[in-house]
Amino acid sequence: MGRSEMISWDNFIWFGIAAVVLSAAGAVVSMCADDHWSQSSLRYMRRRKAAISLALASVAALAAFIIGLWISLGRPPLRTMGETRLWYSFFALIAGLFTYLRWRYRWILSFSTVLATVFIMINIFRPEIHDQTLMPALQSPWFIPHVTVYMFSYSFLGCAFLLAVAGLFTSKNNVMAAADTLVYIGMAFLTFGMLSGALWAKEAWGHYWSWDPKETWALVTWLSYMLYIHLRLFGTGSRKVLCLLLIFCFICLQMCWWGVNYLPAAQDSIHVYNR
Repeated sequence: MGRSEMISWDNFIWFGIAAVVLSAAGAVVSMCADDHWSQSSLRYMRRRKAAISLALASVAALAAFIIGLWISLGRPPLRTMGETRLWYSFFALIAGLFTYLRWRYRWILSFSTVLATVFIMINIFRPEIHDQTLMPALQSPWFIPHVTVYMFSYSFLGCAFLLAVAGLFTSKNNVMAAADTLVYIGMAFLTFGMLSGALWAKEAWGHYWSWDPKETWALVTWLSYMLYIHLRLFGTGSRKVLCLLLIFCFICLQMCWWGVNYLPAAQDSIHVYNR
């Protein structure tokens, strides 16, 4: 077997399971810290370091597969839904780890593990393998930054969604503050993704915007998150309303990412690359 054939979707099950097991172990370790322990105590710090190490190992497992698959395909694995799910799983674990490092929420590693596991399992049972070639529209310098920043954005907004769900059941103000930070980070990258997409569209099709179904839902998603930011900055809206709005925003995001593919109008979309 040649070097370029060493990593394929046939191998993903081992990397995916390793990532899930390591991330789950980190989540369990983080949850085992007693509420009465001081966050500066030696026992707490040992468990925290162990949880972080396991979470990093989980990220490394998916990173190793992405790098190997990239080399094997001879192109960035960003073309198919299966490949974008791979990146989303990878970034979801990173977003969960970032949230744990920044705000020390013990449960966030469990939630991000579940989120990543869902997409890992879908890819194990339905990898959506396609050939190595890229159609002309994808042979652009905007291809890699556009897709990767979107997946990075989606993962941080996914963690904001998890915090919004938690916010419906807790009165802690720092939960909403953490969600705000994640939304700001996610929106910054989401905005760059839209701008780079417009520049890419101009290069590939001769126009910046075409009101394609995917573009329309991208705009709906962006405006929804902007509404949340506006309400938070001006102190408008109850806590429950804001949490429900964030959940709605995440639903719009999912519609933009993959749900739009099931719309009749999307069958002739210029954003469908699997044909």
